[in-house]
Amino acid sequence: MTAQVIFVDDEAAIRDAVREWLELSGFEVRVEASAEDCLKRLDADFPGVVISDLRMPGMDGMGLLQAVQALDRELPFLMVTGHGDVPQAVEAMRLGAYDFIEKPFTAERLLESLRRALEKRRLVQENRRLRVQADLKDQLDGRLLGVSRPLAQLRRQVLELAGTPVNVLLRGETGAGKEMVARCLHDFGPRAGKPFVALNCAAIPENLFESELFGHESGAFTGAQGKRIGKIEHAHGGTLFLDEIESMPLAQQVKLLRVLQEQRLERLGSNQSIAVDIRVVAATKPDLREEVRAGRFREDLLYRLNVAELQLPPLRERREDIPLLFEHFARQASERLDRPQPTLTPAELAQLLAHGWPGNVRELANAAERHVLGLSTSAAERVEGEPSLAELMETYEAQCLRQALARCQGDIKAVMDLLHLPRRTLNEKMVRHGLARSAFLPGEDD
Repeated sequence: MTAQVIFVDDEAAIRDAVREWLELSGFEVRVEASAEDCLKRLDADFPGVVISDLRMPGMDGMGLLQAVQALDRELPFLMVTGHGDVPQAVEAMRLGAYDFIEKPFTAERLLESLRRALEKRRLVQENRRLRVQADLKDQLDGRLLGVSRPLAQLRRQVLELAGTPVNVLLRGETGAGKEMVARCLHDFGPRAGKPFVALNCAAIPENLFESELFGHESGAFTGAQGKRIGKIEHAHGGTLFLDEIESMPLAQQVKLLRVLQEQRLERLGSNQSIAVDIRVVAATKPDLREEVRAGRFREDLLYRLNVAELQLPPLRERREDIPLLFEHFARQASERLDRPQPTLTPAELAQLLAHGWPGNVRELANAAERHVLGLSTSAAERVEGEPSLAELMETYEAQCLRQALARCQGDIKAVMDLLHLPRRTLNEKMVRHGLARSAFLPGEDD
């Protein structure tokens, strides 16, 4: 990114000379004749440096410094002063100015101070970005619960994609949490304050689909007694979540493709073109490429939707997450139903780990609610493809190790004492289960 500088001076000749020096040195320069004009260009995210003369009509350099400090105390400010103004320049340094440059100054003197100030600004903004990412990661960890590798990978992918404008396709089984992931992509990105509009394509009759998606004018068809804003228009500025996208009729796929290409739509019964700004997150259970080959889905629309694809792991592939998720859902049910939360016995935990969970997280949430109500949490029948005893033992061992590491905050000696394991055996088991001591140290991210 080009280094940015705002230079403020009421003398045109000085502004022109400084602009020429800085532009020849590779800086992106904006010059302003007054402090008031400078403030109009600034916000707390400005990535550069402000250089200002001290003496100016209207708001002087000291006033501008104070205004900049109020906006962002870490935004570097260089004060340009005359020979007789050095005491004021020293006072400006005390108030937070990065440096002062006495007139007449050389280009070398200005560039030396400017480069140091810009490096400081770069480090400040990088630290802020890292803090924001850490905060977002903590928040996301509380939304997409799980300690398994597949969930950790999914969270990383969500954070990477949330800040981008690209459309995303979610692949996952029923109940795997596709809408939750879609909401996270929205909530952790720049569209968070705008609408999140969800539409289940399988739940809309084909004859009402166009009106639901694009809206209609009064009298557009029999029964259309008033104007209706469609889901796409309602999502303007935000995110449109299209669940079970494979169920969208082919005729509407063509119209959706046109909207995505042109960023404009027409309501049913209208000739007026309306600009829309949306990000689409689509979700599907089947492979849309297979749907394309079968003639049930348009290939060009697939390319528009599948700029990035996220695979949501089924619950049976992340069994170590089951105890944490069950506890979370049981606590929620206990609060909602005003019931005490029963303790999960080892036998009940083994039963949870043994079940195949074809309904995934949604089925687990239902089981947790039944548990709080005192009803059976057992799956009615074992189904084909359920894990072997050896697989269950591996899952349970990984869960025990993870709990011990968390309890001991990564203290390997304490874990050895707690689990009565020799160092070599503990190391081998941690390697086999992909557990790193650093992930459990106080203040460390997973």
